[in-house]
Amino acid sequence: MNVRQLDISRRSIALAAALIGTVSLAIGAHAALNMRALDAAKAVSTDQVTGSVGQTSRLALVIGNGHYPDANAPLTQSINDARALSSSLRKNGFDVDMVEDASRDDMVRAVNRLKSRIKHDTVVMLFFGGYGVQAGRESYMLPVDAVIWKESDVRRQGVSIEGVLEMMKDRGAKAKLVVVDASRRNPYERRFRSYSHGLAPIGTPDNALILSSASPGKVVDDGKGEHSTLVGELLNNLNAQGSAESVFNKTRVAIARASEGDQVPTVSSSLLEDVHFDRAGG
Repeated sequence: MNVRQLDISRRSIALAAALIGTVSLAIGAHAALNMRALDAAKAVSTDQVTGSVGQTSRLALVIGNGHYPDANAPLTQSINDARALSSSLRKNGFDVDMVEDASRDDMVRAVNRLKSRIKHDTVVMLFFGGYGVQAGRESYMLPVDAVIWKESDVRRQGVSIEGVLEMMKDRGAKAKLVVVDASRRNPYERRFRSYSHGLAPIGTPDNALILSSASPGKVVDDGKGEHSTLVGELLNNLNAQGSAESVFNKTRVAIARASEGDQVPTVSSSLLEDVHFDRAGG
């Protein structure tokens, strides 16, 4: 073997050794990454299990509709109310799905999303701010794209509050909380031959608590503040100690006193146990 051949052999051996070293490092790094991924997966799994034990899920669907084409002016308070209430509920552990200026399709999809997530231990809350109309002794939330000329249009294009409550019941929700801020004089009433003002009494299924901004058949005027009268008082009381029923009743009393009886919200309850908004209360 001459010197040149010896040099080539040495270079080949060196290259082979380097290649083997690189492969070994890659295998080692890959194994380490796999171990980290496995450890992370175990940690997430443990967190999910320990985080769910003994805890009740809290879901909220918050709808704020403000820009109705048939209205003379937008309901700016409804949007402000939805945003502020969503923020407060999230701080108190609610998983909030907020929808603004929702079309009927938007509202139906949001209700279906809520439906898919309700379990037997779930506390569920629905808030609607916007225009509401009663038809056939039932109250409907109106989407911003509603085209309404007669009462039958309300039933076809609106979303029934009672229907959403019935869905919650069928899904086995632990408790059902509803706040309806829709007792406004709406822009469609002049089109109806006969018309019932405000909302109809909302039927209360088992283990439910309902707060409406006015008595059945009554309408209220929006103030000029950032929030509606109902939501403004509700936000003031939401983090207070006490049950959700206590929060709703304090809100009702405060509004009735401040308005000297002109606006008296309605609270209906069939709760079988205390439900709290604040985390500490459960």
